[in-house]
Amino acid sequence: MPPKFDPTQVVDVFVRVTGGEVGAASSLAPKIGPLGLSPKKIGEDIAKETAKDWKGLRVTVKLTVQNRQAKVTVVPSAAALVIKALKEPERDRKKTKNIKHNGNIALDDVIEIAKVMKPRSMAKDLRGTVKEILGTCVSVGCTVDGKDPKDLQQEIDDGDVDVPLE
Repeated sequence: MPPKFDPTQVVDVFVRVTGGEVGAASSLAPKIGPLGLSPKKIGEDIAKETAKDWKGLRVTVKLTVQNRQAKVTVVPSAAALVIKALKEPERDRKKTKNIKHNGNIALDDVIEIAKVMKPRSMAKDLRGTVKEILGTCVSVGCTVDGKDPKDLQQEIDDGDVDVPLE
């Protein structure tokens, strides 16, 4: 038999959800059921928290559970931040599939995203993090300042493009 659950213990649970939508309670139940929480109520809390900024985007949500209370915080991935910077109109997941994000974002936006992602990046300085975000731009399919992100990465390596160190 497993040991008794300590309600004062702080437990972090990470869940990947679509912003603004109430996920299936069945997917939450195995993770938060043993902590004594209602999956349906937590699903509604997550939907409320992600509705304003992350509507329609897939984001990771961190649930910090203590004393049967869950605090919801959004932990956006680099791809989610890039897609958000593209400022595309909201789409209905059920109607439009396989969307191409062929927009254009500014290098300043990429640097801002890199500053947000810096704590989770493995790079030594901001320049490396900016190159990581440019790689994400490649996989998302967008351009940066009208150029291919791979070309910008090469220009950063060559020293043609200045990126602040902090």
